Amino acid sequence: MNAKLFGVTLIMAVSILATGSLSLAGDMPEQVSLDTMVKYFSGVKFDHAMHTELGEDCSRCHHHTTGTGTTDSRCVSCHADSDGVANVACRDCHVVDPFSAEHLNQKALSRYQFHIDKPGLKAVYHWNCVGCHETMSGPTGCQTCHTRTPDGDAFFHADASPVDTNWVKQLFDLK
Repeated sequence: MNAKLFGVTLIMAVSILATGSLSLAGDMPEQVSLDTMVKYFSGVKFDHAMHTELGEDCSRCHHHTTGTGTTDSRCVSCHADSDGVANVACRDCHVVDPFSAEHLNQKALSRYQFHIDKPGLKAVYHWNCVGCHETMSGPTGCQTCHTRTPDGDAFFHADASPVDTNWVKQLFDLK
């Protein structure tokens, strides 16, 4: 193969790879609504575009589902060489209520117990979100990302009066 043909072939190959990468990036949503569990807190409007700029690798959040390989120490022993899959949403693998009778019965009937300790959706969101926010100095308060719903206010007794602790001070003669 002569140098000119090699150069043209190389340029075409790089162009195809770059175009393929751009089309994958174009398929990414700008915003993602994390609203599967909205009984006590409102859904989170997740700025996916901003987070992809901050992140080092898609697999930090999406494990082995994006085809980039997993770096999560809890998954890497089995999924180090796993191929990517079409579904990348957390809820595609992690259930909302891991302690429901339906889910526990399904796990009990499973012949292969590889993911018996797979965490529920709420745990996954909080491990990924709060853990990364602590490292990167992002917001970590519950209501900084999602506000409580009326059911949440009732559940957490938002209407309760603050506890009067003066009796403790008086009992032990504390100042």
